[in-house]
Amino acid sequence: MCAETTEAVDYKDTLNLPETDFPMRAGLPKREPDWLARWNDLRIYDRLRDKAGTEGDRVPFTLHDGPPYANGHLHIGHALNKILKDMVVRSQQMMGRDARYIPGWDCHGLPIEWKIEEQYRAKGRNKDEVDIVDFRQECRRFAEGWIDIQRDEFQRLGVTGNWSDPYLTMNYRAERIIAECFQTFLMNGTLYQGSKPVMWSPIEKTALAEAEVEYHDKESFTVWVKFRVLTEGDLENSQVVIWTTTPWTMPSNKAVVYGEHIAYGLYEVTGTPDECWANVGDRYILADNWPRMFSPARVWRTRNGRGCAM
Repeated sequence: MCAETTEAVDYKDTLNLPETDFPMRAGLPKREPDWLARWNDLRIYDRLRDKAGTEGDRVPFTLHDGPPYANGHLHIGHALNKILKDMVVRSQQMMGRDARYIPGWDCHGLPIEWKIEEQYRAKGRNKDEVDIVDFRQECRRFAEGWIDIQRDEFQRLGVTGNWSDPYLTMNYRAERIIAECFQTFLMNGTLYQGSKPVMWSPIEKTALAEAEVEYHDKESFTVWVKFRVLTEGDLENSQVVIWTTTPWTMPSNKAVVYGEHIAYGLYEVTGTPDECWANVGDRYILADNWPRMFSPARVWRTRNGRGCAM
C-alpha cells in the first residue's frame, strides 16, 4: 500500500507549450468590432477590386444575389445565406477571378406593408382611410431605416461587398430600368397577355407570393362522381363514373378524360339494394380491368364538369 501525500502537484510547469502573445481569453465580443473596423479602414473590398483592375486579365465573376426584405433584424437564415455566398465570392477571388459582390435590398411587397399596418393597428388607424401615396411614402421611410440597420448587421457577419453603394429596388434609377425593359418587350413583340392564377389576400387586399402562403394539413374523402355524357347515340343519357381524391375541385371541372387503349363497358342498373343512390334504369360507363398505368387520354365533354382519368 502506498503512503498518502498531502503535497499538491502543480502540473503547469510540466507542460511544454510555446510562448505566444495571444491573450488567455479570446474576448470575441470586444475584439470583433475592432477587426471589422480595421478591415474597413484597409478598404479590403476596394483593394481587391483595384487589384483585379490593374491585372486586367481576370475573368469576371458576379454573384446574383436575391435581396432580403428590409423589414426587421437579421436572423439565422440571413446569416446562413450571406455567409455561404461570401464564401463563394472569396473563393472565386482566390482562384483568380474578378469576383465582385453588390448587396441589395427588396424594398417592396407585403412584408414591408404588413409592418406599417401593424403600426396602424397599434394606433387604431384604418389602412383604407390612409392616402395611397402617404402609405407608400411610409413604407419607403420604413425600408430606408432597416437598410441601414441590416447593413451594419451583415457587416458584423464579416461579409465583404460594396456596402457603400448597394442595389435598392426602390431607387428611382432601378425602377426606370425596369420600365425601360418592359417597353423593350412591348416594342419587340415578346410581351404577351395570358392567364395565370395569382393568390389574393382578401384581408390585406394585395397579391401574395407562393412563399408567403402557409398551408394547413387537410384530410378529405375520396369520392365517386357520375357525369352525364352529352354525346348522342348509344351513349345518350348514360353517365361516366370517375373517382377523385380532390373533391373540392369539382365545381370547376369541365371534362372527363379517358384512355383510348382502355376497354370500357356500358352497364345498366336492373336492381338496387336498400339505401342505394343508383336508380333502376341508370346507365353507367365503367372501365373494365383498368391497368395500373396511365394511357394516352381523350376527353369526354360532360354536362357537369371535368373528372379524373378513368
